[in-house]
Amino acid sequence: MITGTSQADGALLIVAAGVGEFETSISKNVQTHEHTLLAYTLGVKQLIVGVNKMDFMEPPYSQKRYEEIVKEVSTYIKKIGCNSDTVTFVPISGWNGDNMLEPSANMPWFKGWKFTHKDNNASGTTLPEALDCILPPTHPTDKPLHLPLQDVYKIDGICTVPVGEVETGVLKLGMVVTYAPVSVTTEVKSVEMHHEALREALPGDNVGFNVKNVSVKDVRRDNMAGESKKDPPVEAASFTAQMIMLNHPGQITAGLSHSSHCLQVC
Repeated sequence: MITGTSQADGALLIVAAGVGEFETSISKNVQTHEHTLLAYTLGVKQLIVGVNKMDFMEPPYSQKRYEEIVKEVSTYIKKIGCNSDTVTFVPISGWNGDNMLEPSANMPWFKGWKFTHKDNNASGTTLPEALDCILPPTHPTDKPLHLPLQDVYKIDGICTVPVGEVETGVLKLGMVVTYAPVSVTTEVKSVEMHHEALREALPGDNVGFNVKNVSVKDVRRDNMAGESKKDPPVEAASFTAQMIMLNHPGQITAGLSHSSHCLQVC
């Protein structure tokens, strides 16, 4: 879940509106709290909240209950640093299909959702419309190749297959790549995404690529692949990072000493 969330451009948070269900989920260290905080911590800034089970509350499709949930969730996401103006709330019923494909006749009080963004303002009624308004990321193809490895597999008859998401640059068939920090170099023999062969992979593509003369012991998860002839990745002498501390038991004051584990620096 953490790997998938870290690669996401937007998040859909489903909140149960049933009596008792929402109160439990919004409690500290329970799913609504944890999933929202996890998404924000991992850099997901576009959030849609689906208030589900609108048919399962008392009374069904209650505007008052919906507004209570929106207020409670908005208060929490503001605390963790999200701008609530950019968050879309949609009352839905997955069971009955309310606001799933077409506007619901059971909620005439719902006049639709709106959100504001520095690059875009949007409005609509249904959940698919909200999903369609997630802004796609820019594709920095002009920068050097950076591809952090999620895992490395040994497949009989195909040799070694590292997998990961292209962050910047372009991964091309026949390209010679170098892995940092192990300083291993090899040629890309094939590139595949969703079992489809590619000539090249662009930023955002999650791919596997076949390399030869490299063992699964030579490269591993969290190594960084880059083009050997164009600014290949190297070990960093220093870097600047943003750190978010979760559930710290006391006050954070000057002089606090702590340990941290850094997996990837792109």
